[in-house]
Amino acid sequence: MLFPTRCPQCAREVRAEFAGSAVHDLTCPHCGARFCVLVRKHRFEVLFDLGTRALMDGYAREAVATFAAALERFFEFYVRAAVLERMAGGERDLTAALAALEGTWKHVAAQSERQLGMFALAYLLREGRPPDFLTPQALGSDFRNRVVHRGDLPRREEAEAYAARVFALIDRLLTELGEEGLAHAALAQEAEFAAHLARLPPDVTAVFEEHPGMFRARRFGGGIPGPASGKAVPNAGPSKAPPLPRNDAQAFARALAERGPALTDFLKVPRPKGTERP
Repeated sequence: MLFPTRCPQCAREVRAEFAGSAVHDLTCPHCGARFCVLVRKHRFEVLFDLGTRALMDGYAREAVATFAAALERFFEFYVRAAVLERMAGGERDLTAALAALEGTWKHVAAQSERQLGMFALAYLLREGRPPDFLTPQALGSDFRNRVVHRGDLPRREEAEAYAARVFALIDRLLTELGEEGLAHAALAQEAEFAAHLARLPPDVTAVFEEHPGMFRARRFGGGIPGPASGKAVPNAGPSKAPPLPRNDAQAFARALAERGPALTDFLKVPRPKGTERP
């Protein structure tokens, strides 16, 4: 999926393809200037937004598969944020903490069930209570498996219900992480950006962007730590669990009404003439 950006040299629009690393090395097709766009947005956010676009465009099956991937990547995001937050209380600096985290995550990187187990343990250690929302019924696992693995074709209303379920769960867990937890994930991303910036040639301009999305996680509360920060903030301790919305569909519909149209316009790429849908 493409997103629009602007060349810092000639200010003309350039379309770029989302990269999993959030780092985009580009060459302007208009003036030839080289620049690097660093998007302060995490992979689960991009995936959920792409699922929203697919849902709004009428591709229910593609939307369900993308929402499912967004939830898996959010569980990874939570684990990383919680682990870095916990390690911040020691003497280990950010570089060492990230290296230890990467060395551990590689053991489960290709196994989604083990990743879910790591998330369950991270949630228990951070919040002091078991993640009772990880039941197959609460996660809509049977529906997801039928669509993703058995090729079922869901109706739009089924896809919307699944999207609402995923949205409500991620929104709740982001709230529980709070500014402190989110700051650690932001700091880790800024460290990746800083490492890439250090390798850029002097003639390449770096551009930082924040994109519209269905979640507010990209704002990280009061601010985003810069790449020069040395250590993450101290552990804030367990938080009180906010209840899931009484009606997940209403919460998702409200967020879609507030951010969906702007998101769709942002992600929309003009189609070649003759291929537009009526």
